[in-house]
Amino acid sequence: MATDPYAAPRARVADVPAAAGPDAAFIPEGRAVRAGRGWTWFTDAWALFREQPGTWVLVIVVFVAVSLVIGIVPVLGNLAGSLLGPIFAGGLMLGCHELARGGELRLGHLFAGFRDRLGPLALLGVAYLVMVLVALVVAFAAAGAGLGLGWLLGMSGSDAPPTGIGTTSILLAVLVALALMIPAAMAIWFAPALVVLNDLGVGEALKVSFLASLKNFVPFLVYGAVFLGLAIVASIPFMLGWLALGPTIVASVYGAYRDIFYDE
Repeated sequence: MATDPYAAPRARVADVPAAAGPDAAFIPEGRAVRAGRGWTWFTDAWALFREQPGTWVLVIVVFVAVSLVIGIVPVLGNLAGSLLGPIFAGGLMLGCHELARGGELRLGHLFAGFRDRLGPLALLGVAYLVMVLVALVVAFAAAGAGLGLGWLLGMSGSDAPPTGIGTTSILLAVLVALALMIPAAMAIWFAPALVVLNDLGVGEALKVSFLASLKNFVPFLVYGAVFLGLAIVASIPFMLGWLALGPTIVASVYGAYRDIFYDE
């Protein structure tokens, strides 16, 4: 029997799912995911690491070497490290994205941020450095206020003894610094990926990253607990486990970004 060339295809085309991968629909403000995804971000990251373990290890070794060289310079080295961090992170996010698309991770991805979106990534570094400095200034101010109060109590002859006020002031400073550094970390966590992969501006990337992290506070608690356990295990054999854990952490940031900002 002759086949009608103009007939509708009989294949069940509608049953074939659309490709849900790196080209899925972007969710501009992110979404809340289940708590268990904090663990899945690591398992997905491990899968990316296993694609090219040798290249991943090389990338991490070079990054650590560059960081050590930069850190040798007193004061300025620490400042440069904070400023360059988002630039390296942006390049690594590009590498993770390429690998997730079926491409190859290359050592050059570590420095890709110096070529793509350098200005916004550098501004992210400036913004993060400012947030860190503000946190430290406020923390030192809190410690100074505590010490000043203890001194006043001692001078006034108050019945409340100022013993231990120094320790209390230091503890207060640490708590204040942590309280301010957590929002800073939330704001910077996804910002490099949002800048290089979604072309967001600096302010928008910081805001979206913070709000998305806030929405997923519980998954990040799970993520933090898993990270702590893996860090202890990786540190036991002369820190050699970090050769695998380091790349996995980088890939987990990309995995969390994909999970929260894309409906797959």
